[in-house]
Amino acid sequence: MNTVVVIGEGMLADTVSKLLPGVRVVRRPDFGEDLPFADLVVVVGGSPSVHLQAEELLRPRGLPWLGCYVSNGEGVVGPLIRPGSSGCSRCAETRRMRASHDQEEVSDELLRLVFPDLPPKPPAAVSPSGLRHLAFILSETAARALRGEDADLDGRLYIVDLKTMNTSVHYFLPEQSCPICSRLPDDSAEAAAITLRPCMKPDRQHYRSRSMSELRKVLARDYLDSRTGLINGKQSDFLSAFASAAVNLPVNLSSEVTGGHSHSYADSLLAAILEGIERYCGFAPRGKRTVVYDSYANLKDTAMDPARVGFHAREQLAQPDFPFEPYDPDSIMPWVWGYSFLQERPVLIPERLAYYSVGQEGSFVYEISNGCAIGGSREEAILYGILEVVERDSFLMTWYARLPVPRLDYRSSGDKELMLMIDRVRAVTGYDVRLYNTTMENGIPSIWAVAKGGPDRELNLVCAAGAHLDPVRAARSAIHELAVAITRLENRWQERQEEAEAMVHDSFLVQNMEDHALLYCLPQAEERLGFLLDEQRPLRTFGEEFGPVVMHDDLTDDLQQVLRTFRSLNLDVIVVDQSSSETLRNGLHCVKVLIPGMLPMTFGHGYSRLSGLDRVLEVPMKLGYAKKKLSPAELNPYPHPFP
Repeated sequence: MNTVVVIGEGMLADTVSKLLPGVRVVRRPDFGEDLPFADLVVVVGGSPSVHLQAEELLRPRGLPWLGCYVSNGEGVVGPLIRPGSSGCSRCAETRRMRASHDQEEVSDELLRLVFPDLPPKPPAAVSPSGLRHLAFILSETAARALRGEDADLDGRLYIVDLKTMNTSVHYFLPEQSCPICSRLPDDSAEAAAITLRPCMKPDRQHYRSRSMSELRKVLARDYLDSRTGLINGKQSDFLSAFASAAVNLPVNLSSEVTGGHSHSYADSLLAAILEGIERYCGFAPRGKRTVVYDSYANLKDTAMDPARVGFHAREQLAQPDFPFEPYDPDSIMPWVWGYSFLQERPVLIPERLAYYSVGQEGSFVYEISNGCAIGGSREEAILYGILEVVERDSFLMTWYARLPVPRLDYRSSGDKELMLMIDRVRAVTGYDVRLYNTTMENGIPSIWAVAKGGPDRELNLVCAAGAHLDPVRAARSAIHELAVAITRLENRWQERQEEAEAMVHDSFLVQNMEDHALLYCLPQAEERLGFLLDEQRPLRTFGEEFGPVVMHDDLTDDLQQVLRTFRSLNLDVIVVDQSSSETLRNGLHCVKVLIPGMLPMTFGHGYSRLSGLDRVLEVPMKLGYAKKKLSPAELNPYPHPFP
């Protein structure tokens, strides 16, 4: 006969004990007494400290256990904890609290996870029928575990509304950084080494290693759940010219919204989820533990020189309340291992360059998602990380050097999809679309797209960008981004028009991403884009501007082609693996790509990073746009219009 130990007192514990059929039930009010051997321990009620105590006492003894508690009018059953398995009660509670829509509940529960000995809040009154319903679910779940019918109980919670009895099942992912059930490996040079492996495409024209139909099977199941998910909300955009979707990524007490854009709402949702997972991995190290804390002066033989990535100017650093510190090569800071493709060896990177630096104490630069990418293979993630660096660099190079880049005749592409997309934007939104070739010396096709509003439109100009090995795909990507930006900015225009007008006169009022785009919705800001919009230059065809697209069956061959290009320019490509257990369980890889010397995107005019990046002064002459090297005084002094 199986033995079940029930920990807890009160009606719920009494009812569960009676409902467990054919087992020997041992009752304990708490963990104060020694526990006998048990096939299962059921922990009923209690504060977070009781469940932490259960983890500490039962895990070393190899005893499986199942928890249940009542919080804010809901009963929570689960998870089933197995000896030695990942995904514990703390993981479940952290996911549940992070995804909760009730921020008051979240803050209180997070506080109790950090300080488990705080006295519990007085419980709200729960009806006897609600407790009986909860007890039935708990006892049935326990019975299934004892019968071995528990394959679908791992990583799952039952959440019961104790007023309506509505019951739902929710899946949660183990947290790799959990101090109870997970042990992060130490970051190391050996683990950072990268050997590129063959990565066959679904077909030659498909620049991904896995199809959306394959990823569709796992993305929503593992990552999207309103109560416990890494992603806790989704919404389709029915106003945009295309089928766009957005998802919500809960981050402690705040949220990040990420989007996906395609011609299918289903594919856009998957793209938005992938973007959310990428963002999650980019915030902080999640798959490894940072162990190197030292100064560049001591590490320079094995570390990347941070001065190569561009700093804030001395005038910026001298501003009152500027959130970043001057870089000091003798300052002790955390470092993570990355891989240098130019040097073909692992190198150390400041953690604040490898992950988001905004809001991090001791940060010396503004660094966000530049070069972050997710892929169905590591090779795919690296390729798209490079493309994102290129997209932003090309846009900023064109802006700061005020390059009169060629305007493209989009109909010369011969691509029916691109032509229909531009025609649809015009038909749905009323904006004309113009494309410009912003490809830099690396030769990777980059496109700047501009939507021009007529007299009956609220917005004057909206900008977007794209980069890809195929110029047509780069243009399509820019159009997708443009369509979403138009909708978003039109929704905000009435509310923020006066603020935008003030930004024309004071550039330092441009403080976030939306501000950059709103500023150039004003007709009086159009003259700042005169270098780009000059209608006197003849249209150029895609054939005149871009060579034939070299296609491979293996995505790694595409990546190797790009790496050879950067090597020929003596530009290093450094990759930091940001993957975590949450991504690797489904073969998804996240990386951060740094290409020192290329211009990083920043938002907020006061946070631009140009000091030390001489490439913006030299490349215009190399490309024939200038007769001599530019001086810093010749660079565009206005906020950029990247949305």
